[in-house]
Amino acid sequence: MEEVTIYTDGACSGNPGPGGWGAILMYKNIKKEISGGKPDTTNNIMELSAVIEALKLLKFPCQVKLYSDSAYVVNAFSKNWITNWQKNNWKTADKQEVKNKELWQELLELTNIHKVTFIKVKGHADNEFNNRCDELARNAIQSLL
Repeated sequence: MEEVTIYTDGACSGNPGPGGWGAILMYKNIKKEISGGKPDTTNNIMELSAVIEALKLLKFPCQVKLYSDSAYVVNAFSKNWITNWQKNNWKTADKQEVKNKELWQELLELTNIHKVTFIKVKGHADNEFNNRCDELARNAIQSLL
């Protein structure tokens, strides 16, 4: 199985407000940057969108190391929240509807195709790829304004 490294980030100007996401995909010696945004969204939607859009670009099943500064995204998989949400008919531990359910379901479908390891990175620190994703996300917001 081919190995791919992905960095993602989402950002919002106000929450909700105009939002953007950015991702960098690295495969062998190829690096691809992507980004997008929405005029009225939330930070969590942008974090999820970055991951989904990056994984959607993969043309065949891959072994993916996915780096994100979003505890929301990483913990959903590393702490098995997503498994519990499914078992509980998309309800949280305190019986609330899971927010952004459609995005989580789309992401789950993608993680059934690819073997994804989610890795938490510290945001706005010294990770050049995370910082670049943040820049891509902010630029996407600027293009909406």
